[in-house]
Amino acid sequence: MTSQPITNVSQASKPFYFGVDVGGTGMKIGLVDDAGRTIGFTAIPTEEPKGPKDAMQRVATACSKLLHDLGLDWSAVPRVGLGTPGSQDIPKGLLIAPPNHPHWHNFPIVACLEGELGRPVSFANDANAAAFGEFWVGTGAVYSSMVLLTLGTGVGGGIIVDNQLVVGQNSFGGECGHLIVDSRPDARLCVWGGGRGHLEAYASASAVAARAREELQAGADSSLRDRADQVTSRMIYEAAEKGDPFSLKIIDETADYLAIGITTLVHTLDPGLVVLGGAMNFGGHKSPVGQRFLERIKHSFRERSFAYVAKGTTIDFASLGGDAGYLGAAGIARMDHKKQ
Repeated sequence: MTSQPITNVSQASKPFYFGVDVGGTGMKIGLVDDAGRTIGFTAIPTEEPKGPKDAMQRVATACSKLLHDLGLDWSAVPRVGLGTPGSQDIPKGLLIAPPNHPHWHNFPIVACLEGELGRPVSFANDANAAAFGEFWVGTGAVYSSMVLLTLGTGVGGGIIVDNQLVVGQNSFGGECGHLIVDSRPDARLCVWGGGRGHLEAYASASAVAARAREELQAGADSSLRDRADQVTSRMIYEAAEKGDPFSLKIIDETADYLAIGITTLVHTLDPGLVVLGGAMNFGGHKSPVGQRFLERIKHSFRERSFAYVAKGTTIDFASLGGDAGYLGAAGIARMDHKKQ
């Protein structure tokens, strides 16, 4: 389900836009008004082995049902936004090789969905869509530029500069997880693409767990030592909440790696705002550990950046959670519609 409040159709601002956020196990579908408010929401399973054509057919069916249930028809929806994971050719509307969707490679997903819906479809990387959601109606709503880092199994990202989403020549814009933070020849490998020394190799949930496991197996003292082979970033967070020094050290080191990446991004783009999203926020603002994590990032960033740049840069947690993807996809569709 969505955590967003549902706005009654009678109070909503037309036109409306569907945002579709494709995940590994589920697809979120939201109907969003012109002000970024959710007026309808549903979720369906991805069922990845059945392939993308089957999935897009089910997305179209779910969209039509949602409209019917709200007493609307397709005349209210001029455009649809679609966010998908993995490598893409955005201008061609092509999925290339999403790593968690092996049956979806080299598929013209935009043409497929447009054929099912009879509506133009705006296409985006899922992390870019999430970034645009946070920019449009989330933490970045009062900014004109913003960088989002999504901390999960990998490290995703999205960049908005002067109200424009950065896509890039190869549809690879905003892949902030592949910034180099360690140039040594034996630097760690990231979980996607095998890049050496990338931010993802040090600050993703899988990397945090791997770093912790290695140190525990080497004899580090911790309440997690007896479960070294099974340790996850969630377990590290829970141990840190109980004061485990080793877990706190791992989280502090993760913050330092993130600060290196953030410094590079800020010195390149000067966005004014860097937002941290994704599942691995160590409790976020609601937890002392999450607060410590954020303050460590800020401190480490200030040590590496120019003082006046650091003073003019805000670093904060995302506010939309798992809803950012469908909201951002709808927002990109809205932006494209208004351009036309």
